[in-house]
Amino acid sequence: MSDNRSSRIDEYLPTQGLLYFDEQLKYVISKPKIMPLKSLTLEKLETLQNEAQDKLKQQEKLGVDLQ
Repeated sequence: MSDNRSSRIDEYLPTQGLLYFDEQLKYVISKPKIMPLKSLTLEKLETLQNEAQDKLKQQEKLGVDLQ
């Protein structure tokens, strides 16, 4: 029982003087966020444009005049 008491450290709070806490800031590094190269609206516009070009090419192959 006396061995346990000798290994324990008692707290000591001073009654005179200054007591302060020095805070150290630590950086938190997070994983990089994966951003899409193209937005969804841009992808939709590109697909619509490609579909319109494909329809135009098909109509030109059939010989249909748009005017």
